[in-house]
Amino acid sequence: MSSSSSASDLIRAQLARVSELRARALAEGMHAAVEAIKHLQARRFRSTYADFLVQPRFAPATRFFLEELYGVQDFERRDAQFARIAGAIERLFPQAVAQLAVDLAETHALTEVLDHQLATHWLAMEPDMPEAERYITAWRLTGARPSRDRQLAVVQHMGQELQRLTRLKSLRLGLRMMRNPARAAGLDTLQHFLEAGFDAFAALGDAGAFLDTIKERESRWVDLLFDENITVCSHHLRDELSRDR
Repeated sequence: MSSSSSASDLIRAQLARVSELRARALAEGMHAAVEAIKHLQARRFRSTYADFLVQPRFAPATRFFLEELYGVQDFERRDAQFARIAGAIERLFPQAVAQLAVDLAETHALTEVLDHQLATHWLAMEPDMPEAERYITAWRLTGARPSRDRQLAVVQHMGQELQRLTRLKSLRLGLRMMRNPARAAGLDTLQHFLEAGFDAFAALGDAGAFLDTIKERESRWVDLLFDENITVCSHHLRDELSRDR
């Protein structure tokens, strides 16, 4: 966490960035393209981690990543709740929890920025272009490899912190005790996110194998999408997407 910026400032800045991108996508007629990108990526993720989704130990954490971090649902309500209590998170929770919130906000903003950039290039191509080739071409035109590497690094750090924090029984108990107050305060969506993350990583036990696999598979996809011959890369992506029907 930056020594010159508080957790609440960082959270609000990242969520404001997301809100601005949403507004721009609507104003510029890009919303449908951004949604198409998100749906394609969600299909790819589900296929890449299909083996984890059927294993009782790994399934909750896998769904947490796919639905709460890279899902296609509208996160606007959760974001609003998050921004509203950003200062309270910093005041009332340990620094590690505040950093977890900062990680989430950064991941969220990075994902929106990259999806918006992809959508810009996606729209510039012929609409009847096969989706795999269209996505790969947009990816390469976007570039932004440092941002892709940062995105994966922040997700890894978030997973490591979630595993560490789930071992603090008092913190998990306190979170459960917040259910009714959170609902009364209109923070139910944020409460669901926090509980889902804690429960998923508590079920994992040692998250090392899970996080290592995510790092290995996503790094391989980043390399493929940036560096592989486009015909070969298209074959791999089409094959992956075809398994999620």
